[in-house]
Amino acid sequence: MSIIEKALDKSRTRPRQGTGSGDERSAPFGVAAPAPEPSRSKQVHIDFAWLRKQGIVIPGEERSSIAEEFRIMKRPLLNNAFGRHSAMQIPRGRLIMVTSALPREGKTFTATNLALSIAQELDRTVLLVDADVARPAIPITMGFEADRGLMDVLTDPGIDLPDVLLRTNLENLTILPAGRPHGRSTEILASDVMMRLINDLHERYDDRVILFDSPPLLATSEPGVLASHMGQVIMVVDADRTPAASVEQAMEQLQSCDVVLSALNRAPALPGLGYYYGGSYYHGREHEVPARAGA
Repeated sequence: MSIIEKALDKSRTRPRQGTGSGDERSAPFGVAAPAPEPSRSKQVHIDFAWLRKQGIVIPGEERSSIAEEFRIMKRPLLNNAFGRHSAMQIPRGRLIMVTSALPREGKTFTATNLALSIAQELDRTVLLVDADVARPAIPITMGFEADRGLMDVLTDPGIDLPDVLLRTNLENLTILPAGRPHGRSTEILASDVMMRLINDLHERYDDRVILFDSPPLLATSEPGVLASHMGQVIMVVDADRTPAASVEQAMEQLQSCDVVLSALNRAPALPGLGYYYGGSYYHGREHEVPARAGA
């Protein structure tokens, strides 16, 4: 067992501390459905050739090992979000955050591939939110430019959500860029304005997965705040590179989350298999989730 797996096991067996956030996630979020987003959202073109150079899933192309990896990875997430019976659904399970303990462990790579994979579902849509407001990476990863975004909606009353949403050349994928940086980003992400925005995103369409590319947990305080609003969290761990102590420390910030899955990145391939394995846990229930070795 690697030091990473030992760290995950240690965090998995540690008792949860009550935070009160479970009651917040179970509460109803209003009775009136928000109006559909106006058509004034801008459209951007995702550069598939650029994605291919980075080893990212290309929608519509022939089956590949990486595409299969993320098909397997997304299935428990979608089952948690859209269980056939309400008792099987995770509260706010359509709100998913992808994070890591330290920078350069592959969280943006994972979030991008996962978003593209979910966008290929026949009856689901996905909104990819670049919540790494200090070091946004989604635009450069997907090959387009972006200016205004999340922070602008939260700080400028004259900017509405449809003004900054980016429709893409994939019908089921929309992107919310990070926007312009702000010196009080932590306080803004912890504010009532952010909570209302998340609730709006969650309630607007019941077939939508909202996927947040978060900053690393130990690099800044924003992801700990953001995690408290999520239904599911994916913790990307660089195999045999990330110190076990860092994984343990990062996991401490996720104690309030009902569902935390770990994805082991850059792991050696198992003999005879085309994908790589990471562990996942649902506070005591263990599963296997594959993770792609990539940047």
